Amino acid sequence: MEASDKPGIVIIGSGFAGIGMAIKLKEAGFHDFVILEKADDLGGTWRDNTYPGCACDVPSHMYSYSYELNPGWSRMFSPQEEIWEYMRACVWKYGIDPHLRYGKQVVSLEYTGREWEITTSDGQTLRANAVISAIGALHVPKFPEISGAFAGPAFHSAEWDHGVDLKGKRVAVIGTGASAIQFVPQIATEAAQLTVFQRTPPWIHPKPDFAVPDRMKRLLKLPGAARALRNGIYWTLETRALGFAVDPRLMAFHENLALRHLERQVPDPELRRRLTPDYTIGCKRILISSDYYPALSRPNVSLVTDGIAELRDHAVVDVTGKEHEADVVVYGTGFKVTDALQEQRIVGRDGLKIQDAWQDGIEAYYGIATAGFPNLFFLLGPNTGLGHNSVVFMIESQVRYVMDCLRLLSRTQARAIDVRPERQRAFNERLQERLNRLVWNEGGCRSWYLDEHGVNRTIWPGFTFEYWARTRRMKPDAFELIY
Repeated sequence: MEASDKPGIVIIGSGFAGIGMAIKLKEAGFHDFVILEKADDLGGTWRDNTYPGCACDVPSHMYSYSYELNPGWSRMFSPQEEIWEYMRACVWKYGIDPHLRYGKQVVSLEYTGREWEITTSDGQTLRANAVISAIGALHVPKFPEISGAFAGPAFHSAEWDHGVDLKGKRVAVIGTGASAIQFVPQIATEAAQLTVFQRTPPWIHPKPDFAVPDRMKRLLKLPGAARALRNGIYWTLETRALGFAVDPRLMAFHENLALRHLERQVPDPELRRRLTPDYTIGCKRILISSDYYPALSRPNVSLVTDGIAELRDHAVVDVTGKEHEADVVVYGTGFKVTDALQEQRIVGRDGLKIQDAWQDGIEAYYGIATAGFPNLFFLLGPNTGLGHNSVVFMIESQVRYVMDCLRLLSRTQARAIDVRPERQRAFNERLQERLNRLVWNEGGCRSWYLDEHGVNRTIWPGFTFEYWARTRRMKPDAFELIY
């Protein structure tokens, strides 16, 4: 066997989580690792999503590594290409390139009792002491189950077909989530007719975006300036968690802000009525946009709030039987989130399958470790997503925790580390007790945060500084060391 087939550590995925993990491994002197990337380039979400208008909905100075600040962001909310370029620059600066292996989709992880066997779709098997899953949550496109078939071009926003010219076409957009509110305004100016099918109206805040002037960029290069701006953004965003983490009634300010935004931008009372949500703000992802509502008011754009019954060759038919003619269908229907991990073939100690470990729902200890799967760590695992701040902040907390686990292994010369089932159970019981009191269970709200049983397996129910503090130091007594 080639030496390269037996790295000490395997990282799966080269998005923000995978790259961030690799940077900290090298910094700590761990050089025997590889990053397996299923695609032919790095970047994860920011490689895959190239739809018109794709940009981050967290200010760029916060949506970046804390140790690699960028005073040169072009906008407060930078576009996809710029974020992708930032990731490339980090890989180059920290010497991560030699560790990347492209075209390596992991199809199986199996623990042999001594090490992990990692099998890729091209038939290669690697053996490693530890595996770090950095695949993220938003990478498997979700399509709605609609009967019939459409004869023209149809694609998901995360797999945008740039070969299809939308100019002068009749376009049907199914879904009104975070991606749709970015690309709908862009394609509304090109399409002859744009029909947007909305199941549930989102709560939308205005987007305080602007091009960063050169003078501000120069100021941000001064010692401490970029750090001060980042800190200010962090604490501003963190205040949004009051309604999430403390009491749903504290969401009133955010609801009023969204309602005023809707009233200002949509003069037509009937359209405004159909765009007004009937659930507590925050139980679904709060979106930000200052051009989505004006796009829906254009004469060539229509909003359909009746459900979809079927697809026909050149039309989408709603439940009233009305046929909406279309040349192209674009799905803005989000991603498989709670079942993205569960569909993988992961076999742990004594043949334990991840599906059996998670038969009552996906869970982990601080979203990082799952009992029965030694030396397997998740980044952005269960209940570590956010509705108010930057997930890059969460990633950095998790990376630090994983590094603590690896250092403990190195220090004790143990072969593996496995979280104790009772500690995982106690952690998740407290977590769910807290989630049940908060906004995600208000008014029977359904969202992609919840699994098929209506349990929130996605969101962290508190402030990010809470998570940072709790994961600041790993507690060895929560784990079993295997020699």
